[in-house]
Amino acid sequence: MKADHVDTIIAQWALQRPELDCSPMGVIGRLGRAKQIITPKLDEVFKQNGLSNIEFDILASLRRAGKPVTPTDLYQTLMLSSGAMSTRVDGLVKQGLVIRQASKTDRRSCLVTLTEEGKSLIDKAIEQHVENERQILAVLSEEEQVKLAGLLRKWLAANE
Repeated sequence: MKADHVDTIIAQWALQRPELDCSPMGVIGRLGRAKQIITPKLDEVFKQNGLSNIEFDILASLRRAGKPVTPTDLYQTLMLSSGAMSTRVDGLVKQGLVIRQASKTDRRSCLVTLTEEGKSLIDKAIEQHVENERQILAVLSEEEQVKLAGLLRKWLAANE
C-alpha cells in the first residue's frame, strides 16, 4: 500500500522520539486530512446549486423532517447559535427557498418550512451530493465502506 502524508509524519516522529508511541496519529491525523480533502469536494456541489454548506444543511434538515420546524429545532440540530440560524433563515426566505409561519400554539415562535422552490432545489442538490459522496468513497469496496461506517459510528456514539 502506498504511503500517505500521515505515514511521513509518524516516521519523522519515530526518528526524533523513538520511545514515543505515535500510533494514535495514524487515526486522528488521517481523519483530519480526510476532512481537508472532502470538504472542498462537498462545497463544490453546494456551490453548483447556489448554496453554502450551512444553507444546504438547513434545507436538508427541513426536507428530512418532512414538516415545518422551529428555528430552535434547526439550530439545535445543526449546532448553530440562534442568531446565526436566524440570519441564515432570513437569507433563505429572501431567496424564496423557505417561509416563516407564525406558530398556532405560541405567539413568540414560528415554524420554518420549505417552499416548492426550496423543496425542488434540495431534492436536486441531495441527489448530486449523494453521488459526489459515492465518488469520494469509490476507492473503498462496499464491504470496506460498511466497516468504516461501523467503526466511525462506534467512536461517535461513545464521544457525542
